[in-house]
Amino acid sequence: MAKSNNTLCLDKFYPERDLIITDIAQQSDKIIIRMKSTSSSCKCPKCNHITQKYHGTYTRKVQDLPILGKQVQLETSCEGCARVCRTLGIKTSGDTVIRLLLKRYESLPKPEVSDVIGVDDFAYKKRHTYGTIIVNEKTHEPITLLDGRNGDTLREWLKNNKNVKVVTRDRASAYAKVISEELPDAMQVADRFHLHQNLLETIKKALNQEIPATISIPHNDTSIDAEEHCKKNCI
Repeated sequence: MAKSNNTLCLDKFYPERDLIITDIAQQSDKIIIRMKSTSSSCKCPKCNHITQKYHGTYTRKVQDLPILGKQVQLETSCEGCARVCRTLGIKTSGDTVIRLLLKRYESLPKPEVSDVIGVDDFAYKKRHTYGTIIVNEKTHEPITLLDGRNGDTLREWLKNNKNVKVVTRDRASAYAKVISEELPDAMQVADRFHLHQNLLETIKKALNQEIPATISIPHNDTSIDAEEHCKKNCI
């Protein structure tokens, strides 16, 4: 990188070769440094067995002191975070980083449950594992994540949150049934995305019923014959 007063030479900050910098994004209020580990193997913190298999990757953010007057965020994996800690003299592992983050998350105060919520499903892995997310529609912040999307976990959650008055949801009949049974007085609102989707599908079905898929246009041979006859007479 070219040396200037506004350029970061990050190799001087972190000269290790087993953790490389993949990207630097300078935004108006912060600098994001993305790093990843180059190691092809790691040691299990429980049995000390060396393995080359990846069980998963996670992105972790570590906030540092400002650089060039901007906030700094270091984005790396849990194993990369552990390597950074070891260079600072802190002995830890990627699994320990995850446990600490989960412990801190569990200690955070529970988000406020609004009387207006949004319910939707999402895929941990498409066609395999799904979940349900509940969002505070006033703050647009997630309230909780539930397992599955058949409505059973949503039913248990609604039993403990009877203050809900308005629920925005998609077309899932399972959600509609559970909400009607647990919150009979609550207003159910179809969100704009699925409302547009329903409208387009209805229009498409109506057009398919009224307009055939193939339309034949008859060919008028009379005009062609008259044109050829005119050419012959002119010759």
